[in-house]
Amino acid sequence: MHYNAPRKVAIIGGLRIPFCRAHTNYARLSNQDMLTAVLAGMVDKFQLNGVALGDVSAGAVIKHSSDWNLTREAVLGSGLAPETPANDLQRACGTSLETAIQIGNKIALGQIDAGIAAGTDSISDTPIVYPDGYRNVLLSSFRGRSPAGKIMPWFGLRPRHFIPQLPGVTEPRTGLSMGESTEITAKDWQITRTAQDELAFESHRRAAAAYDEGFYSDLLIPLKGVTEDNNVRRNTTLEKLSTLKPAFDRSATGTMTAGNSTPLTDGAAGVLLASEAWAQERGLPVQAFLRYGKVAAVDFIRSEGLLMAPAYAVANMLADAELDFDDIDLFEIHEAFAAQTLATLKAWESAEYCRERLGRAAPLGPIDRSKLNTKGGSLAIGHPFGATGARILASLAKMLDERGQGRGLISVCTAGGMGVTALVEK
Repeated sequence: MHYNAPRKVAIIGGLRIPFCRAHTNYARLSNQDMLTAVLAGMVDKFQLNGVALGDVSAGAVIKHSSDWNLTREAVLGSGLAPETPANDLQRACGTSLETAIQIGNKIALGQIDAGIAAGTDSISDTPIVYPDGYRNVLLSSFRGRSPAGKIMPWFGLRPRHFIPQLPGVTEPRTGLSMGESTEITAKDWQITRTAQDELAFESHRRAAAAYDEGFYSDLLIPLKGVTEDNNVRRNTTLEKLSTLKPAFDRSATGTMTAGNSTPLTDGAAGVLLASEAWAQERGLPVQAFLRYGKVAAVDFIRSEGLLMAPAYAVANMLADAELDFDDIDLFEIHEAFAAQTLATLKAWESAEYCRERLGRAAPLGPIDRSKLNTKGGSLAIGHPFGATGARILASLAKMLDERGQGRGLISVCTAGGMGVTALVEK
């Protein structure tokens, strides 16, 4: 540990590959392939070839057991000096924002001068495992001390042992998928289908406009011939979105569809963080500063919606910073589902919720929608679980840099009833 006076954490910039719907362009790529591509791109962009950084922290939510040293392996293939240490971290959908907070804390404390925070996820390269019964046969045979001891377990082999088990997207504590859980939240907060579709439409419209104006040109590195997130629907309309059938609650009361929910996505993203002195020595301009980070968790089993933790994390972070929504110029709220985003906004606007749940005398909201996800959100861009936080942080830092000043807030909900949030300033 270091106990020096904290230093400011500079955001030098970020990079990502275009995000792609699962089982499309990146179907044959692994997490390591995608993460290595991003790190190698950052090495070129920031002239880091052969440079030993203080640390690289990244992670993935869905990965093979062979990826136990995923980030270190990606570093070794990136062009960074082999002496650059690396570690894996995972906090569900908040993974790469959490890695940024971790790297930022090390820089602030003087433990390191520069590091990369990143994340990756592949649904296409999903690990497929076999039932425990088959594993027990294999292990029992391995433990056998004699030829008979190794052969006998195989007589217990049954056809059911060859039925593969795919990773589930359900919460172990409730047995509900994230979408099913959010349908409950949508009903609790009376989030209408129309409001969800409107948010989704705006997400696609803004993402397309950002591409057209060239905003993403230096934030993306092409991969496998892909130059743009392939989930952005330039020609979608509210009318088209309204025709989609409910995806989770298929009854007449279901409101969440494939159009107002994020698709399963493959992709990777990273952000270079450093001390101001390190950046100045290398002639690298600072886009913005990472100033605050906060995590929270809720009891989603008994008393709160699965994805409502950011409501608490943001409130607590703003209390730390002695700020309110009026002090924020840009809001980047991860759109796991339109219903989740809208429920969080409603919570911040509710005097009762803010008083009884968040311990605030007055509501936090409302948020000026013209300040929200101005370059498109996850509904349009996609959501590779481990990569979304870095994608948002890099985009927000560039937005603030282009403005020349300002303050931005990031809010990311995660599985397990958690939320990761951050404040960025210029």
